[in-house]
Amino acid sequence: MPSGILKTVFGFEAFRGQQADVIDHLMSGGDALVLMPTGGGKSLCYQIPALVMSGVALVISPLIALMRDQVETLKQLGVRAAALNSSLDYSEAIEVERAMRAGELDLVYVSPERLLTEPFLTHLSACRLALFAIDEAHCVSQWGHDFRPEYRQLTVLHERFPGVPRIALTATADGPTRKDIVEHLGLSAGRVFVAGFDRPNIRYRVTPKNNPRDQLLRFLKADHARSSGIVYCLSRAKVEDTAAWLRENGFTALPYHAGLNAGVRAANQDRFLKEDTMIMVATIAFGMGIDKPDVRFVAHMDLPKSLEAYYQETGRAGRDGLPSDAWMVYGTQDMARQMQFIESSDAGKRQKHVERQKMNALLGYCETARCRRQVLLDYFDETRPETCGNCDTCLEPVETFDGTEAAQKVLSCVYRTDEIFGAAHIIDVLLGADTDKIRKFGHDTLSTHGIGTEFSKAEWRSVLRQLVALGLLVVDVEGHGGLRLGPGCRPVLRGEQTVELRKDPVRKRAPKTAAAKARLTLDDPADEALFQALRAHRLKLAQAQGVPPYVILHDTTLVEMARTRPTDHAGFARLSGVGEAKLERYGESFLEVVAASAPE
Repeated sequence: MPSGILKTVFGFEAFRGQQADVIDHLMSGGDALVLMPTGGGKSLCYQIPALVMSGVALVISPLIALMRDQVETLKQLGVRAAALNSSLDYSEAIEVERAMRAGELDLVYVSPERLLTEPFLTHLSACRLALFAIDEAHCVSQWGHDFRPEYRQLTVLHERFPGVPRIALTATADGPTRKDIVEHLGLSAGRVFVAGFDRPNIRYRVTPKNNPRDQLLRFLKADHARSSGIVYCLSRAKVEDTAAWLRENGFTALPYHAGLNAGVRAANQDRFLKEDTMIMVATIAFGMGIDKPDVRFVAHMDLPKSLEAYYQETGRAGRDGLPSDAWMVYGTQDMARQMQFIESSDAGKRQKHVERQKMNALLGYCETARCRRQVLLDYFDETRPETCGNCDTCLEPVETFDGTEAAQKVLSCVYRTDEIFGAAHIIDVLLGADTDKIRKFGHDTLSTHGIGTEFSKAEWRSVLRQLVALGLLVVDVEGHGGLRLGPGCRPVLRGEQTVELRKDPVRKRAPKTAAAKARLTLDDPADEALFQALRAHRLKLAQAQGVPPYVILHDTTLVEMARTRPTDHAGFARLSGVGEAKLERYGESFLEVVAASAPE
């Protein structure tokens, strides 16, 4: 029965990965923790059991926008779904609760805050319950990047309704976070399903900051002139400035951060979901649970706070499986800022230690000469023996060199300048610059003044970044970002330990390797023209209904339609993502678009 629903409702021919095993386990009454990459089909793991099992399935979700999108998507499929949140008025909420008690709904999405109220828990006692699905389960962990205290109270579900199976789902959880989820949700007797973290359709690129706005503009113009994407910035002011600057350069861009009026935030998010070529410039306040499948890039203008956060944020690109980019620029100041956030927080000593370790792992990822995908997967305890061929270090292999002497020069210079100056001043001393600051402190008389002329400023910046990433230099976050010697520097200064460093490659347009060619969606101009016509038709339908275009059909379905050009309902029904409801609602109109594009 689950496989039949997979095709008739959701339009897919076969389950992927561990989906079938998870569904069977849940339907047999078992609890589960499911880790699947974004776009890997987590939702089907509870949506299909909800349609097969008797009773209503409760989905605990942290965001109103996420609930709204998922409910609308299910309604398009003919599924009886609803949401209970603060956007409903009293009469609407009462009607949803009545329908739950009457068995007229298959899935209801609810926030943890509403779920945990005593009146609602009492109401659930009067309902026939199929299962509980806890989405974005990493929110339960203090080690995670989206910690929400109310998630820790969800153990009440097991206490009040011990016979109802529970499934917790997330795309992002390292070892400590997984342990926290199992412990705080009481899932120790359940099964853990780990489907892997690899997102092969995402191309990872990381580069040092060197006029970051120009770098972003080159990236967008070269690869994403007409794409939807997200640009993450650390501060609200930078979000506003970057969005305005992108608009000045011809892009449709809007800001999103916690300082905006709630109505403005909601309107901007709504436009992002419903338009095909919109760029959202945002702080990390934006993104969790965004279901928009055709986000073609995620760009970071500043370092995120951990590899876990980076993976979660970049995972918003390419949910539909089509080629997408994760692009990031970073610098020494980014490292200092993030370390300062950690040290100045109210977190306990143990948590600060964990957060420092997470930041060090992120810096190692930025500075690696290895395949980035291998480093990223290693962090989540997943081994990939072969390189990916779809990241910058694979497409443009990084050269390494013996950087022991360069490291010794930097460490000596930092020591002789009293460990209080930042990277820019240290580099000026190494290059023998004649500045007011150097003369003021007498640094022109030091033995390290002018000993580094073999490297340019950009090359020295790279060396200093890598020494910070290696822990040989430490950013003084309690002062003004000055550099001081790290605890492991003595063996290097004494010549007892060598230091291997990477040479930052000269950035150029990537060659058309097999991986790069695979990014081209449609090679035939006629197919591409039909694809654009199908997108335009989909947008028209979506605007008429006031819904995002992707809830009608995904880009992947439109690409397949443009390539196969179905001529009748049977051909349309064979497209991936087309179930019975969508065939009935949209088959005729899309077939007319295909027919209109046929050669005379």
